[in-house]
Amino acid sequence: MKKRLKLLVFAMMIVALITVQMPLQQAEAAPAFAKGTDISWVPGLEAQGYTWKDKNGTTKDIIQILKNDYQINSVRIRVFVNPSSNYANGYLDMNRAAALAQRAKNAGMSIMLTLHYSDSWADPGQQTKPAAWNNYTFQQLMDAVWNHTRAVMTAMQAKGVTPDWVQIGNETNNGMLWNDGKATVSMKNYAWLVNTGNNAVKSISSGTKTIVHLAGGNDNALFVWNIGGLISNGATFDIIGMSLYPSASDWSAKVDQTISNANNMIARYGKPVIISEIGLEYNQPAATKSFVAAIKTKVRNISGGKGLGVFYWEPEAPPGYNGGYNKGAWQANGQPTIALEGFLN
Repeated sequence: MKKRLKLLVFAMMIVALITVQMPLQQAEAAPAFAKGTDISWVPGLEAQGYTWKDKNGTTKDIIQILKNDYQINSVRIRVFVNPSSNYANGYLDMNRAAALAQRAKNAGMSIMLTLHYSDSWADPGQQTKPAAWNNYTFQQLMDAVWNHTRAVMTAMQAKGVTPDWVQIGNETNNGMLWNDGKATVSMKNYAWLVNTGNNAVKSISSGTKTIVHLAGGNDNALFVWNIGGLISNGATFDIIGMSLYPSASDWSAKVDQTISNANNMIARYGKPVIISEIGLEYNQPAATKSFVAAIKTKVRNISGGKGLGVFYWEPEAPPGYNGGYNKGAWQANGQPTIALEGFLN
């Protein structure tokens, strides 16, 4: 009995040692170049009865259309903290986002999460704290970012999903979680919030890459001020994300400016670049196709493999969705335009 007890204790010690030494969950290998779309409106559209057709007029699952017809290998999914049930302006809590991520993963796609750290839209004009966090001290706010980020990653893990990329905030041109994390008020606070989100992601999946994402990818001065300010205040993250929404008349010039800015960011800070959002008017499909093809090719050709991919924002949106969004790539009859053909090859 004594011998068996000793063996049992020894076995338990070995298990404990193995457990301690086991690596954190790892992200699956990201594609060499991401050709992606944001699909966050899909669950709400489906709940309203929307369906999508391929270019031949056959109704199919939207994820399968994106993958099989347009070579999309990655999707981007936003997560709100405590969203409303409004299909267009809320809806995607961590559990619905995880279910959508699981669908995409099962189709063989890689996943980018966009953590808005808000109950609804976070963008250059609004970075509103979640209502439940409104009266927090800054330390409590950092704790909330840590806990929410880990909870989202854990919800993904429960669905068998390890994201390849996670954005710490969305279009944080002037920081996040205003006013505490507003960059023009305290770049240091903004940096600490980015660090908190980054560290929370890495505590669940050390291989997942974190992104700081700004709008206006052609605006070098903005990026030098914001990204440079973060880094000088000790922020840790992996990738610089950019948005670009040009018009049919200026897209070529703005693509060149964005590529110039990307190369400047890489030279200054040594971080790769990903284009997290692009879009152009759905009624300009030829221009949109050319725009997509050009930015895809030029980002892919950035030297050293530092251009990681391009994501189109919500191409599945029907014309005029949510009070006037007209940068989708499907027509009112449910059939696609030629816009996403810019991703081919």
